[in-house]
Amino acid sequence: MPAALRGDVDRSASNSQTTQHALGRFLASVELKAFRIAHAALRHEQDALDAVQDAMLQLARAYADRPAEQWKPLFYRILENRIRDLQRRRSVRDRIMAWLPFAADDDETADPLAAAPSPELPALRRLEIDEAITALERAVGALPRRQQQVFLLRTLEGLDVEQTAHAMGCSQGSVKTHYFRALRALRAELSELI
Repeated sequence: MPAALRGDVDRSASNSQTTQHALGRFLASVELKAFRIAHAALRHEQDALDAVQDAMLQLARAYADRPAEQWKPLFYRILENRIRDLQRRRSVRDRIMAWLPFAADDDETADPLAAAPSPELPALRRLEIDEAITALERAVGALPRRQQQVFLLRTLEGLDVEQTAHAMGCSQGSVKTHYFRALRALRAELSELI
């Protein structure tokens, strides 16, 4: 192999490793937030984990060669499409399961360590925080899907209007409208907690 070609191959391999490391750091940085978004939409832990994992794999396989600043909107667009697919499948599955003569088992047991209060906070304060978080999750879950999606992408993930519009496949004006309506609905719902 000529020396010039060998140098190009070495640089290409080095760039590939750098991209892989950058993509790995990006995926690690969005993993928890993406799970929260998926869990809020799907209300099922395993489905949310599957949606996030599928979105990460698709981003890594199809879009790793894109510039790093494009990854975040692309990732959330992929995640939203995966959530929508899972919701459709669940809807069909639920309609089919309703006609079957048996009931599903609810063998899921709660992890007692995860349910234990944090030792750093007094029990009363921890209870207040838990109640506030539960109320917020319930209020966000009651929002229409597009408002919920905009609210979570803007507040939890910190996307700006343009990135949110790209991730959702809509106009920036639509993002602003949905975000305003979501905030107004949440303020009305949670006014007694504030």
